Amino acid sequence: MAALILSVNDKNRLDAGFAAAFDGAAERYFSAPGRTEVSGNHTDHQRGRVLAGAVNLDTVAAVRANGTNVIRVQSKGYPLCQVRLDALEPVADEINSTPALIRGVAARFAQLGCKVEGFDAYCESTVLPGSGLSSSAAFEVLIGTIINHLFFDGQVSQPEIAQIGQYAENVFFGKPCGLMDQTASAVGGLVTIDFADKEHPDIRPVHFDFSTTGHALCIIDSRADHADLTDEYAAIPGELKALCAFFGKEVITEIPEEEFYAAIPALREKCPDRAIMRAIHEYNENRRVPQQVACLEKGDFDGFLRLAKESGYSSWMYLQNVVPAGYVKQQAMAVALGLCEHYLQGRGAYRVHGGGFAGTVQAFVPFDLLESFRAGIDAALGEGACHVLSIRPQGGVEMEVEA
Repeated sequence: MAALILSVNDKNRLDAGFAAAFDGAAERYFSAPGRTEVSGNHTDHQRGRVLAGAVNLDTVAAVRANGTNVIRVQSKGYPLCQVRLDALEPVADEINSTPALIRGVAARFAQLGCKVEGFDAYCESTVLPGSGLSSSAAFEVLIGTIINHLFFDGQVSQPEIAQIGQYAENVFFGKPCGLMDQTASAVGGLVTIDFADKEHPDIRPVHFDFSTTGHALCIIDSRADHADLTDEYAAIPGELKALCAFFGKEVITEIPEEEFYAAIPALREKCPDRAIMRAIHEYNENRRVPQQVACLEKGDFDGFLRLAKESGYSSWMYLQNVVPAGYVKQQAMAVALGLCEHYLQGRGAYRVHGGGFAGTVQAFVPFDLLESFRAGIDAALGEGACHVLSIRPQGGVEMEVEA
């Protein structure tokens, strides 16, 4: 894989930010990309299958070991974040905060035998919070990659860094996320992942270039704030966990589909109907992922688009992660989906992207419609709502400075 090169101009900008925050000069430079979920909506926490890719938006850092017992991170536009390394247990007051992610990543490295020491990092990001491209996963992977290279001789693999990021988010940050976001960011490229073995996910690269299809990969920002929607996200794995308990299992993928359908009359007496609908989505979506991978690998892009549309319909109809419960006045994701339907004119594909409820929609837009599609989306949702992206081959890496 080609190295990720940091241009002289970008290095100078990061160096200036570092010097203003910490004095002195940075010594090393790191990057971790955002991710796009191509298929497998909310399947990772059920140990299912996903198709995902790193994208050409990233979080970068200029870094220097500081010889202390404190990690100091200055993200552009945010207050300085400091985490002492003599307290690597979850802190209640840090739930849903950046220090929780840093502390969690450092704690897991320490558990693995790494002597984590202090460092200074000045960060800038094009993976904006709330963009639906998983800024939190990119940040976790970035911190993990820094610690791995500075203090552990790169002993931890990129898939393991993803697991460390998930640990930080689950245990320290307080969000019961799956592993897709971190894995796509850490590994890079377009990958399909089977999470059946949660300790050792099966990660396989998918060699496909979307730019050859005559379609642009677009992410549409619904401009909705998902800051207060943690309960909505948590309800999906929570309801499925309660349903699985009826069978004495942990996740949907452990329950034979025919057994699930046969049990629906009894399940409806024990579980909400929404949990049953969400389970139906899980079975269908897990079937779709390998079908979409097969379509890409044999060059059947029309088949891929058809399945992408099915995924979007399933998320809205069965998973129900488009409109938060009780929301009437604000239904930003639904509006974004309706706009895609209108401006695609029956071509391409569009679907809920990532967690849902707020955030983003993914669309595959024919090149000849791209200008009118983007203009229509931006006119309705605000300038810059439609982003045209590409798949980035590199995951979390140390960058090489341009000669």
